Amino acid sequence: MLKGFAITPPVIGRISIGRVVEKNGKRLPEKDDQFTITTQIQQRGEWVLHPLDSELRKLQPGKLRAIPVRFLFADPDLNLRADYSCFDRENGRPVCVGNGITCRRAGDSGIEELPCPSPDGCAFGQGGACKPYGRLNVLIGDEDEMGSFIFRTTSFNSIRALAARLHYFAAVSGNLLACLPLELKLRGKSTTQSYRSAIYYVDLGVRTGSTLEAAITSARELDERRKAAGFDQTALDVAARRGFGNGAFEESAEDVSAVAEEFYPGESGDSGQGDGHAKAEVPPASSLRGKLEQRAALLGGNAA
Repeated sequence: MLKGFAITPPVIGRISIGRVVEKNGKRLPEKDDQFTITTQIQQRGEWVLHPLDSELRKLQPGKLRAIPVRFLFADPDLNLRADYSCFDRENGRPVCVGNGITCRRAGDSGIEELPCPSPDGCAFGQGGACKPYGRLNVLIGDEDEMGSFIFRTTSFNSIRALAARLHYFAAVSGNLLACLPLELKLRGKSTTQSYRSAIYYVDLGVRTGSTLEAAITSARELDERRKAAGFDQTALDVAARRGFGNGAFEESAEDVSAVAEEFYPGESGDSGQGDGHAKAEVPPASSLRGKLEQRAALLGGNAA
């Protein structure tokens, strides 16, 4: 195995809740209130829709706000990798990745391991350069049982909800997360920091029309069939863990341009995969409302 870059799950498509559009000569992220499933191919600056996108839209009325999924790994932290990430705004390359305790930072002398005080307390990541960044790999359909779709996000709401659900489902199923029939769901909420406008984030639950008990029963049956066929889930998790640990940063050189475009769109400071919401009018800091909301945001920190 080549050393120096992470061996990550094979990706055959993308899941997004937004897209990049051209406005006044600039390519900027535009948020949405539904999922979009695309291939990894771009044509004329737009990601080509995956056939599963239209198939799933036929099965549910209105907007695509639920996607039936399974997971590759039994370990929740292998399916969702989340950390504080600082990317070079010019080329999108990761320069610092941390977990709130320690970080790996690229410098002139190579990769250094340093303390990680989180974005709010880090001078290196000031100005919004460092953000929580999550990558979720899921299986959709049965065409490729090792080919995953990736959902990238800088939304704290999405990362927190997905991390909690993954760990909970793994616990209640007796470590059968990889066998559970689940569903990605798009949920809405309003917060002080969104100025009471609706924001959208990604959550995880049992499939529509099913129950947790039924999902666990189905998972046990699938686990028994896999074991009878010789499927070794433990070995798969070990191989994945070794692959992720093979490099300092997960993103490859081919991914960095898409990361920069979606999460670091020039001067907009906005994120196409953060909490999706219509742009709210921000009151001037000098106004009474502005001062009160600034104080509320400071007290709330990153709780929203």
